[in-house]
Amino acid sequence: MIKIENVSKTYRPDVEALKEISIAIEPGEFVFLVGQSGAGKSTLVRLLTAEERPTSGRIEVGGWDITRLGRRHIPRLRRQIGVVYQDFKLLEQRTLYENVAFALEVCGTSLKTVHTVVPQLLRIVGLEEKAHRYPRQLSGGEQQRAAIARALVHRPKLLIADEPTGDLDSITAKGIVDLLTRINDVGTTIVFVTHNRDIVNMLRKRVISLHDGSVRSDKVGKYFI
Repeated sequence: MIKIENVSKTYRPDVEALKEISIAIEPGEFVFLVGQSGAGKSTLVRLLTAEERPTSGRIEVGGWDITRLGRRHIPRLRRQIGVVYQDFKLLEQRTLYENVAFALEVCGTSLKTVHTVVPQLLRIVGLEEKAHRYPRQLSGGEQQRAAIARALVHRPKLLIADEPTGDLDSITAKGIVDLLTRINDVGTTIVFVTHNRDIVNMLRKRVISLHDGSVRSDKVGKYFI
């Protein structure tokens, strides 16, 4: 699913965000990517979504060599990757239904398909009864669930959750972790980016720890650092 081979990323003039890292993630894995601020987590997410290119090395996602990917192919790649952010990024003037539908409509999806898929996704995340509410009428946890539904519109093989519980209380955060676990159980590869050890320690999953742009550890178990 993901192959990262000797990848480095340097920003001008001489800031090394990543230093020759190599990581392999198999289809269907649930992996935590951890590290303190400045460790390189956000840079790696931007590389995986082809927002940026590595300075050196090779990245393959779902069979795509994204280090050589032409710009016209990037939209197709991103339809295979769902991304959930800490700040939800919902459109405030649209209902939850419209937020999820919009992600389909911009790709030219037929209205018939939209009317079929959106209710299914809202049901999966437990928001079918709040489909016509606006983001401001919902709790933070509900907004994040809506963001997850939107990220799933193209049935991505990979879901990257970038600090999805950062602004949520511990009980709500556990609900988001449980939801992502259920999504993983049906075959979606999950890369969960966080610096919160309590979130990581809820599950006994693989933990890849970054420090100062390098892989410090890669193992199944708890996150202590």
